[in-house]
Amino acid sequence: MNAAALTADFSGLDRPLPRIKVFRLLGLAALLALAGCGTRQGAPEATPEEVRATVAKLMPASVADRPGWARDIQVAFSAQRIPATAENLCSVLAVTEQESNYKADPAVPGLGKIARGEIDRRAGKLHVPGILIDAALSLKSPNGRSYSQRLAAVRTEKELSAIFDDFIGSVPLGQQLFGRFNPVHTGGPMQVSIAFAQAHAEDYPYPVDGSIRREVFSRRGGMYFGIAHLLGYPVDYPKPLYRFADFNAGWYASRNAAFQRAVSEASGITLALDGDLILYGSYDAGSTEKAVRTLAPRLAMSEGEIRRALEQGDTQAFAESRLYAKVFALGERAAGKPLPRAILPGITLHSPKITRQLTTAWFAQRVDERYKRCLARAPKKP
Repeated sequence: MNAAALTADFSGLDRPLPRIKVFRLLGLAALLALAGCGTRQGAPEATPEEVRATVAKLMPASVADRPGWARDIQVAFSAQRIPATAENLCSVLAVTEQESNYKADPAVPGLGKIARGEIDRRAGKLHVPGILIDAALSLKSPNGRSYSQRLAAVRTEKELSAIFDDFIGSVPLGQQLFGRFNPVHTGGPMQVSIAFAQAHAEDYPYPVDGSIRREVFSRRGGMYFGIAHLLGYPVDYPKPLYRFADFNAGWYASRNAAFQRAVSEASGITLALDGDLILYGSYDAGSTEKAVRTLAPRLAMSEGEIRRALEQGDTQAFAESRLYAKVFALGERAAGKPLPRAILPGITLHSPKITRQLTTAWFAQRVDERYKRCLARAPKKP
């Protein structure tokens, strides 16, 4: 498993969930427009069999069960009405290769040790003595083995999620430490957020095997929700590189980071270009909002108007707001040159599973390299 795939499992959800339903039609229109740039006018839509054949050709030769992967990807594109262009298919394949190297439930080295560290961290935060943790983990779990034994042998996030579900449901200390909140947050071949999948499962085309959480750990579910997260929202980025960054950092993070740069130019205040425009889950003003407020007289906007506009930061509508246009006008005047509408967010990735410094930019650039190699394998257009 790639290190970039290990960034979210125990990190919590720092952003609001993207609203795929609100933008389903807009996203389709944008994707159709993008697809039209690379296809002949009036070209017939590819059949499911043709899409599967194309996917199989685009995948690296080393991938096992190519027909199975092709089928699950084709169904996800069809169910979500996303055009199966070479560009879109290669975007999905590049992220999948980067995140899991085409493993539906990829193994994570040292996962048991990492999980035990998370339990100890939470116990320390709640002032639960280590001796009680040891006693709780020595209890037999529903499968007859102790939790300590299962943790020592765990290899994949699916297995770890099942252990936590049992621990939370069966051991009183599990409820004290985790309540009903399983700390495994991402899974599957595209390492998609389980909370995202749970929030966007209305049109899921398969019978649910117990829960959406379990579906995410399957190939079909992981690909369906990963494709939704990657391609299920409209953007007008000049390069797919920025969509890859958004996959890692959150919808519209690249656009919002560019907006933060414009705020810095206009205000003279240095900001972290991380794509977070407000403090989500709080009414307090974050650094970006405070910087924008200093521009309020020049923007001819109240603090309330500024806040309401910034709250649209996880939607396409923000780019059409008065605040967005005015801040870029001020920023470009101060910089004396046009400013980009998308930049790579400056985010360092943190997770118990990451042992070296990685960034969202690193992730996006690695995916982009794989994307270009995939396109080179695509059939040449007449």
